[in-house]
Amino acid sequence: MGRLSAGLEPAGVGPANSTSEGTVSDLDQTIIGYDLWHLALPVVSRRDHGIGAVEGTCEIVVLRLTAEGGQNGWGEAAPWAVFTGSPEASYAALDRYIRPHVVGRRVGDRAAILADAARAVAHCTEAKAALETALLDLTGRIAGLPVWALLGGKCRDTIPLSVSIANPDFDADIDLLRRIRDDGVRLIKLKTGFAGHAFDILRLERIARDFPDFEVRVDFNQGLEPGDALARVRDIAAFSPAFIEQPVRSHHFGLMREIRSAIQVPLLADESVFGPEDMTRAVTEGIADGVSVKIMKAGGMGRARAVAQMAAAAGMTAYGGDMFESGLAHLAGAHMIAATPEITLGCEFYQAQYYLAEDILEAPFPSQGGKVTVPDGPGLGIRPDFDKLQHLANAA
Repeated sequence: MGRLSAGLEPAGVGPANSTSEGTVSDLDQTIIGYDLWHLALPVVSRRDHGIGAVEGTCEIVVLRLTAEGGQNGWGEAAPWAVFTGSPEASYAALDRYIRPHVVGRRVGDRAAILADAARAVAHCTEAKAALETALLDLTGRIAGLPVWALLGGKCRDTIPLSVSIANPDFDADIDLLRRIRDDGVRLIKLKTGFAGHAFDILRLERIARDFPDFEVRVDFNQGLEPGDALARVRDIAAFSPAFIEQPVRSHHFGLMREIRSAIQVPLLADESVFGPEDMTRAVTEGIADGVSVKIMKAGGMGRARAVAQMAAAAGMTAYGGDMFESGLAHLAGAHMIAATPEITLGCEFYQAQYYLAEDILEAPFPSQGGKVTVPDGPGLGIRPDFDKLQHLANAA
């Protein structure tokens, strides 16, 4: 699956920035172009995450909207089949069900477009996130404003970066730990529950001994069975990680609550909380002390921000998680966190720099010294590289 619509100029080409008389330059202009790419992005290693693994490539869907004035807006759907859904489902949702509600509409009608898209197809949160991102990017480029400004303003210029440790070859991860330490990263998340309890303990012991300058977080990605979950989480809690995330399957709300009450370490929910609806139940049933906020599972920046705000109102913490994303989705997440003071535990937007063999952006994702710098340019601030999209779409 590659680019759908023919005859459109590559990103950054055409009359997008023209100021000549007669050029449409405001939000009344119509969306005339709608292009999709299904990409297979090569990755540098295998990664195991509790209930599933990624190896060889990760797959995403990229959306480009074009307004009649020539400006483009970009968005990314980054699914994971065992978590949120498949790339084929995201592609079909965007192509068949959402497209008719976008093409021919005014750029300024973003809220109405998103409402129609939400009703057009159930679930497919990643596709809806891609649409919202592309609409915000397009609006920002037309208006000359960064996405964070469209979301209400910026509360931070940089975001602490966390890198996940998930390679079944722990020696390779030791090399990664050395590299990111040299790069200034001080937050790591150890992925557990995929290769036995002894392996998890061994890695925690080694990290505590050889890398004491890291703040360690632990994430099971639903990897524990109910019968031994409590005992294993207690063992992990003895290492005093900053938090322990989603030890059991998403629907085990009662067991999450039991585990939370049995340990002194904060317990975070990820797969148990997709959007505001789940957050309401999570707060009511007291299943966690914090929540992972992800644009892809929430269905966009607006719904993700609502999750963080609900968490904060209930006295819970929040951090900015990700899926298997390119730098394009990372940019959306960075703008969202920049405008959301309730997300206080940093972000996991490391994959463009540390996991993908090659990112799709024209310029490197702005991560340096253990922090992500929030772009100030119009829209998302950086565009995808058109030639890379074509190449990677052909590979898919």
